[in-house]
Amino acid sequence: MAVPQSHVSHEAASKRLKRAHGHLQNVITMLSQDRDCLDVAQQLHAVERAIAAAKKQLIHDHIDHCLDRSLGGTAGSSRRVLSEFKAITKYL
Repeated sequence: MAVPQSHVSHEAASKRLKRAHGHLQNVITMLSQDRDCLDVAQQLHAVERAIAAAKKQLIHDHIDHCLDRSLGGTAGSSRRVLSEFKAITKYL
């Protein structure tokens, strides 16, 4: 299990996810109002992009700070870092 780390990107990612939440609420409202499908699709695209940007930011922060901090250790820690890196890349 990973050791909790302080991530510098959490606040920015949280803001992105709150924005995505707002877009998603708009989509739900638009659907209940029977709005044009093109408009709904555009808002859904905005939700997807906001979530993808937050995920990318968190993963890059993890690689830059958490994994980087662990490099240069013992062979066991190097294997752990490599394993963790492989595990997180599946979310890209």
